[in-house]
Amino acid sequence: MKPEKSSHPAYFENYISKVSEDDVHQALHNNFKHLMVFFNSIPKEKENHTYAEGKWTIKQVLNHITDTERIFAYRALRFARKDPQLVAAFEEDDYAKAADVSHRTLTDLLQEFEYVRLSTIALFTSFNEETLLRSGQMASGNANVLSLGFIVCGHANHHVNVIKEKYL
Repeated sequence: MKPEKSSHPAYFENYISKVSEDDVHQALHNNFKHLMVFFNSIPKEKENHTYAEGKWTIKQVLNHITDTERIFAYRALRFARKDPQLVAAFEEDDYAKAADVSHRTLTDLLQEFEYVRLSTIALFTSFNEETLLRSGQMASGNANVLSLGFIVCGHANHHVNVIKEKYL
């Protein structure tokens, strides 16, 4: 099942709408395969490419996808475990500035992404339907576990589309 629009802040509908699957497990698996093929196809000479002054490199984009997935998977875990505390926001630009990827290769970053995604898949595999419908409070509003899984995939799809349109 796909999350209902009322199950997450409206802002995140932009990401969820970029996921074609109706099953979160299938979405995580298919998105994983797609991202692995896509990032493995990027030529080495493009790893540090930006399309404009002040924009992230392709390596930074992949690192951002991985960081964001970790954060949303952590949120899903907290909501699944009925943690009642507000989940704080994060500033993506601050994370990108603090993460020095200049010494890393795209292959290295992709391997890290692979480990994170496999962990996310394992986490979501452990959730039953009741757990997927549990919700919690983020700084941007209420969201359920199911919507967070779709946000992970849609967020990654969003950045792949940006790379295709502006970097390659």
